Amino acid sequence: MFLGFDHLEQMLERASKNASDGYPPYNIEQVSPTTLRITLAVAGFVMEDLHITQEDNQLVIRGRQSDDGQGRIFLHRGIAARQFQKAFVLAEGIEVGGAWMDNGLLHIELARPQPEVRVRKIEIARAPSVTSPSSHDRVAPVVDVPAGRKQRVVRVIDED
Repeated sequence: MFLGFDHLEQMLERASKNASDGYPPYNIEQVSPTTLRITLAVAGFVMEDLHITQEDNQLVIRGRQSDDGQGRIFLHRGIAARQFQKAFVLAEGIEVGGAWMDNGLLHIELARPQPEVRVRKIEIARAPSVTSPSSHDRVAPVVDVPAGRKQRVVRVIDED
């Protein structure tokens, strides 16, 4: 049973909306076990024409070329000059490391840090008795203990 995944349907809906438009073409590659790179082919765009934002768990890349109507007459225009918006839904914990342009390609580096394994010990308490509770029947506080760290037993003594 999965709990707390209510937003999953919204994420799938966003992803399906973005999948229909293939412009600009892009690659997603795994550079290392913890690093991903998105590369978009943005021929004809300069850095000032591109904007990258992270909106909650979405990475949004927008491109809008400035109109340079300097009297240029095209006999054939095969390089697309249209605006675009490309969005990628990021998993929890993914961090955007940076972006750079190289030869008409926009590269965006993403880091997926390895989650720290945490062990949480849940104490089992005795059932409350009908008579007055003693200090031994109180529930001990729950403490997160990172994996690999030695657990210590702490006894809480009340003055009442």
